Amino acid sequence: MGISSPGIGSGLDVQSIVTQLVALDKQPLQQLQVTASALTSDISAYGQLKSQIANLQTQAANLADPTSWQNMAVSSSNSSAITGTATSAAAPTSFSMQVSQLATAQSAGSGAFATGSSVGTGTLNIQLGTWGTASGGAATFAPGTSPQVSIDITADDNTLAKVAAKINAANAGVNATVLHDASGDRLLMRSSTTGAAAGFRIQAVDDDGNNTDSAGLSSLAFDPQNATSGMALTQAAQDTLATINGVSVSSGNNTFANTVDGLTLTASQVTTAPVTVTISSDTTAANTNINNFISSYNALNSALSTMTSYNAATKTAGTLQGDSTAVGLQNALRQLVGSMGPAGGAFSRLSDIGVQFQADGSLQADPTKLSAAMTNPSALKAFFATSGTNASSNGFATRINSFAAGLLDPDGAIASKTNSLQTQLKSNATDQDTVNTRADAHQTALLAQYSALDSQLAQLTALNTYITQQVAAWNKA
Repeated sequence: MGISSPGIGSGLDVQSIVTQLVALDKQPLQQLQVTASALTSDISAYGQLKSQIANLQTQAANLADPTSWQNMAVSSSNSSAITGTATSAAAPTSFSMQVSQLATAQSAGSGAFATGSSVGTGTLNIQLGTWGTASGGAATFAPGTSPQVSIDITADDNTLAKVAAKINAANAGVNATVLHDASGDRLLMRSSTTGAAAGFRIQAVDDDGNNTDSAGLSSLAFDPQNATSGMALTQAAQDTLATINGVSVSSGNNTFANTVDGLTLTASQVTTAPVTVTISSDTTAANTNINNFISSYNALNSALSTMTSYNAATKTAGTLQGDSTAVGLQNALRQLVGSMGPAGGAFSRLSDIGVQFQADGSLQADPTKLSAAMTNPSALKAFFATSGTNASSNGFATRINSFAAGLLDPDGAIASKTNSLQTQLKSNATDQDTVNTRADAHQTALLAQYSALDSQLAQLTALNTYITQQVAAWNKA
């Protein structure tokens, strides 16, 4: 293939001529690229607005949630002894409570064994239940609902360490530990949970034929009801005992759940004087929700103001300056936030609870006035969270939540505007491709034309040279 260099035959700067002509063809690209940049900025701006509207919806939904206005707080005059938590099921009240006994787990220990020595073989039967005392003072045992667990001890596993491992693996409701002291090794047993019903009885079926003496496997039995001589009690299982307004209550652990509706009380120590427990409405979460809503609204308002503004000093327009959708959104939002709440309530507008519009369209709360409004949580709940079939009677936050949901809907204003901008951007890209394609085709045609011209001019130049040479030769002749 021959080397082509347009302009050699004609002496013209073909490349420069073609480049300038093609540049004229591509002039529409400049405006298209400017438009594409603006469309991209608009899409990004609406993406930012969508995120902030979603946050506003979240904060409004929190305020519109009736349960967020039903939080209850528990206070104690002696929090070192008694604490509590409450659900929305609890009612505001106050009572006195005294704790006379805390729950414990049963513990028992064996006598000392030489380290590594055999403890005998047979079967240990472990039963959970409640120990008591008969009228004559004898110990009694009432088995619980859990079935008895039997553990076989053979010659291969009759050391204390192996016996403890087998007991722990049996999940019988007790924990076994080997204690090493100056006298040797001892087996310690403890209930897995506290409470009188978590007591345990250990009966031995001893291969030595005597199930109640202190020799062989029966040395690990604990059964005072049947006068065994095995393990000794070190701590009895007992419940937490207390009184609430003089009425006796008990618990298998240190927690009283739903002894009072919606209230969970935890005892940490025995009391020497009555402790006053008070349940009251907790407005902390509601106050936080209101301030979070204000912050979210202000962020959206600031973004809309910046995007739709025009700075005369710098002659700089905001990204969405003159955009009817953005301007309409800003106006609708301000109108909605400034509207009336449900009729007939103690509060009619945000300003009634201390939340005021500022000159720049933002909201600001007056802490003193808002705190005063918080003393009437039922009225605040009605103002924010009322929900019904008639939208005009809905609470303030319920309306904002619905408004934001509509904007974010796949067929809503934000999605529609974003889709429109993306369609325009796609069309713009197609137009740019068309301009480039036409310019490339024109460039190819121009190069072909100038190549043909070069060829013709080269031939004429060669002919002219030949004729000139012949004339010169004739003149000499």
